[in-house]
Amino acid sequence: MFNGKKVVVVLPAYNAAQTLEKTYREIPFDIVDDVILCDDASADNTSELARHIGIPHVIRHEQNKGYGGNQKSLYKKALQLDADIVIMLHPDYQYTPKLIPSMVNIIAQDLYPVVLGSRILGKGALKGGMPLYKYIANRLLTFVQNLLVNYKLSEYHTGYRAFSRQVLETINFEANSDDFVFDNEMLSQIIYAGFDIAEVTCPTKYFKEASSINFRRSVRYGLGVLRVSFMHLLQRLGLAHFKMYQLHKPKCKQETTPLAF
Repeated sequence: MFNGKKVVVVLPAYNAAQTLEKTYREIPFDIVDDVILCDDASADNTSELARHIGIPHVIRHEQNKGYGGNQKSLYKKALQLDADIVIMLHPDYQYTPKLIPSMVNIIAQDLYPVVLGSRILGKGALKGGMPLYKYIANRLLTFVQNLLVNYKLSEYHTGYRAFSRQVLETINFEANSDDFVFDNEMLSQIIYAGFDIAEVTCPTKYFKEASSINFRRSVRYGLGVLRVSFMHLLQRLGLAHFKMYQLHKPKCKQETTPLAF
């Protein structure tokens, strides 16, 4: 618990056996109450290792549902566990769990309902080994996105994110893609819903065992990002209405009524 709020870390995993334990051991359990891992039909022993090292909630997809499908399972489970703050952390050790206290504090103090770990603030991306073509694509896509969605972020493509319960209950994340563009659709929904977003500088590491998409998938992702940005623009201007921007009314967490004797 932190400031009276339950903190849950969710780990979207795919073939993460080589880096999972190192990531898990750095999670600050003095403030993190629960951890959920979703294994998206890995070919290695990710699920078995997760149970062995003590991760309390392990979900396994028998068929690969994609990066977005993985997150959908995680967020639904986190809400079922009454999480107040949910941190999405990749178990490939590309992002350090040591930033979790800072991200949680921002949400728990009601400063911002969403926090992103930005690789672009400072020199974290290139210093950490981000391929130059990915860095250039990141900067170009972010520039276009800021114009189209009428917001200003240093990047829209980080995989290190923290959300308040209200955000996850309000946006229609289940209407999103099951592929990598899911992350971008979520940010578009969050901005359209009027939630403010904070960013913290995040160091990152690119190495052999860290997950990454190839050039072909990167191009597909980039085109998907542009599609989402134009959809956001049309929705914002009232020229179109897309299901993904339909908002839900957040549910109140049930309170236990003391028994009278």
